[in-house]
Amino acid sequence: MIVHVSDKLPSRLNVQYRAVVDAKKRFLSMDNHSATHLLHAALRQVLGKHVEQKGSLVNEKILRFDFSHFAAMTPEEILKVEEIVNRKIRENVQLDEKRNVPIEKAKGLGAMALFGEKYGDFVRVITFDPSFSVELCGGTHVQATGQIGLFKIVSESSVAAGVRRIEAITADEAERYVRNELQVLDELRTLLKNPKDLITTTKNLLEERHALEKKVEGFQQEQANLLKDQLAAKAVKNNGHSVIIERVTVPSADILKNIAYGLRNQFDDLVLVLAAEIDQKPQVAVMIGEKLAKSNSFHAGNMVKELAKEIDGGGGGQPFFATAGGKNLDGLNAVIEKARKLIQ
Repeated sequence: MIVHVSDKLPSRLNVQYRAVVDAKKRFLSMDNHSATHLLHAALRQVLGKHVEQKGSLVNEKILRFDFSHFAAMTPEEILKVEEIVNRKIRENVQLDEKRNVPIEKAKGLGAMALFGEKYGDFVRVITFDPSFSVELCGGTHVQATGQIGLFKIVSESSVAAGVRRIEAITADEAERYVRNELQVLDELRTLLKNPKDLITTTKNLLEERHALEKKVEGFQQEQANLLKDQLAAKAVKNNGHSVIIERVTVPSADILKNIAYGLRNQFDDLVLVLAAEIDQKPQVAVMIGEKLAKSNSFHAGNMVKELAKEIDGGGGGQPFFATAGGKNLDGLNAVIEKARKLIQ
């Protein structure tokens, strides 16, 4: 007997209602649920008999299966599990469903009980090949595994200490996944002008890109060194300090940092404020020379927080070096003016 319980009454109680199972949704749920049985058995074959189900979620789109295991699965293990499950699907194993089986007899059949479940004296035994998968289960199942069509694992992750999670798809969703992946592959081949060896061509492109990136880094470093020398030439003495306050344009935050440290190596009494434009975004860097930092006359972190207000941002750092980012690129000139007032 199947009983459905509603959380609320219909708005109209004087009409007849007909409860109808969504057949397509039910069949797809059957596919995913039955696949968890095959997955469980495959995991125990590949990973070991310590594997036990710790939780699951099944609907018409996806299956999620939590199981006991001590380490992340390797790509080879995942592939092996997929192969075993899909082999059983192709074998079109017939469902063997036994109802009202005495619990002790079910155990004698080798039926696996689910985690944390309480069973009565009589149980339902679901078998897909007695030598492969025998479980106690009250779920909905395919009449033969061939209905599942295709099984594909889409993720494997950790959910708790000693518990892993697999998410997988079957049937319509698995076919859709394959079609999408093949479409991406076809588009990639077209972009690369249909090479005979797609992997080798891609590797060559990545190597060329890496070489070009190295050249660009070299050019950027040369420009950074030139900019550092230009900034050093603009240093002025103010109350015994070497002060540099300038607006600059640099390609990255790392370049800005390298310039600041390079100038610190040249001036031990340095007070440096750089209002930088990086990829059309504002950033501020404050550097205090080693000798001056010991005197506690200036605190880079406090200064950069104050200057960051002009670019609608925030930041912080160490007493001798701090940076801040913001949203208002037009505020960089105001940063320069405020920095001059702070240092006077």
